Amino acid sequence: MDQLPVLAVVVPLLAAAAVSALGPLLRGRRAVLDAAAIATSGTVTVILVVLLTRTAHGDVVYWFAGFRPSHGIAIGIDFAAGPLNTGLAALAALLVTTAMLFSWRYFEQVGTYYHALMLTFLAGMAGFCLTGDIFDLFVWFELMGVSAYALTAYRPEERGPLQGALNFAITNSVGAYLSLAGIALIYGRTGALNMAQIGHDIARHRPDGLVVVAFVLIISGLLIKGAIVPFHFWLPDAHAVAPTPVCVLFSGVMVELGLYGIARVYWSMFGQALGHRSVITAAFLALGLLTAVVGALFCFRERHLKRLLAFSTISHAGMFLAGIALLTPLGLAGAAVYVAGHALLKAALFLCVGIVLHRLRSVNETVLHGLGRRLRVTGAVFTLAAFGLADLPPFATFLGKGWVEDSAATRGLGWIIVIFVLCSVLVGGAVLRVAGGVFYGLGDPPSEDPEMAREASEETSETEQGKDKTPLTMIIPAAVLVLAAIGLVFAPHLGAAVEASAVRFEDQTAYNATVLSGARVAHPAAIVAAEPAGVTVTAVATGAGSALGGLALAFLALYWRRLPVLRRGFEPGTGLSRSLQRLQSGVINDYVTWIVVGLACLGGALAFSIR
Repeated sequence: MDQLPVLAVVVPLLAAAAVSALGPLLRGRRAVLDAAAIATSGTVTVILVVLLTRTAHGDVVYWFAGFRPSHGIAIGIDFAAGPLNTGLAALAALLVTTAMLFSWRYFEQVGTYYHALMLTFLAGMAGFCLTGDIFDLFVWFELMGVSAYALTAYRPEERGPLQGALNFAITNSVGAYLSLAGIALIYGRTGALNMAQIGHDIARHRPDGLVVVAFVLIISGLLIKGAIVPFHFWLPDAHAVAPTPVCVLFSGVMVELGLYGIARVYWSMFGQALGHRSVITAAFLALGLLTAVVGALFCFRERHLKRLLAFSTISHAGMFLAGIALLTPLGLAGAAVYVAGHALLKAALFLCVGIVLHRLRSVNETVLHGLGRRLRVTGAVFTLAAFGLADLPPFATFLGKGWVEDSAATRGLGWIIVIFVLCSVLVGGAVLRVAGGVFYGLGDPPSEDPEMAREASEETSETEQGKDKTPLTMIIPAAVLVLAAIGLVFAPHLGAAVEASAVRFEDQTAYNATVLSGARVAHPAAIVAAEPAGVTVTAVATGAGSALGGLALAFLALYWRRLPVLRRGFEPGTGLSRSLQRLQSGVINDYVTWIVVGLACLGGALAFSIR
């Protein structure tokens, strides 16, 4: 039995325990702690990449303590490693390694708990991706969450981190309780916790109210983790106060893990039982597109750089969910590549923002206007990543988004392309506006919004010394990530491999046979050929159009005061900005209310549609 799946979790947990136990002895030996954490996360990355190659011809299933299924009944706990979930875990490990490299010279003073929490965070993400047990999915969900809450409140002596961590913890704990309630319902119905076993059992009967309610409850917790509107409010608050290396993980992979959980729960447990593919597609497509538009609008109005990038993540999360909602192999494959490209670029952008905070002591776009001219390399990396976020070819984001659009067009949903392009233009325009204003001094300094100025003023520098230079350990990881987002497109046979992996991921019957019987299932090539993945003229055109539109919008945002048709002092979108600001109030009561409203709307829609 292959031991690699379990090693991907055991290694970081043991390293975190060792770091915590030896903390008093290592006090004052910062280099030892950093080296240990980087070596551990790098080792986990290698383990997962090797495991990824072993899943090319079939899933790798590991049964803890050797408790294999008996007569098709799961009696133990398993890790089921396939190409998509192993690839996502490897991406998470890579970003943790990058964040730890960035942290090497970023924090002058850092306790052992920082390294321990980053490693437990890594273990939680890897376990969440690989587990085949729905209750363990909840357990890894919570380990990941607890580590994230503590990392958000890294500076507990300040009010902002505590408030952000509290909002984060309460909203995600509500989501965890919803998921746990759904797990309890499905366990009461089937007497099983193994996802393959549950899927096999509930597929034998027509879906009733209990199954639908269980599905909605489990999915709601994952929608909160995935920052889908109206469950998204915690994300900008957490990003605004969390340390920059932690934001790399929040935006780069943690949100995407929530969306992976939705796809895994549906395809491994409820896909055959619920059927009603058109209803599921309509519900989650509506949520995804709403999220994409709302996130893009919030992103364009922001001046706090961390919050701006957080809202761009929300917009992209909506587009990822839309790709998953199509319930096609090409849509899922496109979402997977889009996630990978976005993760690499968003991590690079946050690292650049961390350098700006280190050198210039602020994340307020208004204050920073023109001050980043001396950060030439940082500005170049930031600008390239901004174009990638606007889906410019040949970044991986354009390829993934193009596959989702192609799949939507084949289903008669070509109008989705218009919404995708609009959101990419708004998000790309916002980030390119920052690049032009901060790093090149283009245009006029934007007017100061009192509320945004207050938010940005609460962001204190995370470093104390060495502000006259940028260490190589800060800028090299960002540059490498941007280059990786380009290189991914040129990986040989990428389209065929990812789409074949998506076919396997969506084949619930094959998954059940692999987990419960140890079978090896061959998937016919004809399924993959139904929607071949490749670079199309439409994808190139929409990607280039999105980037050019974002560039034009950024130019207008920087120079709109000089346009003769507008009077000086007029601020476009002021009324809309104030309305949006009331929604993102920072009051936890409001956020929980929106969770209840969203849960009621989603549950009601599915309950009336699935009978």
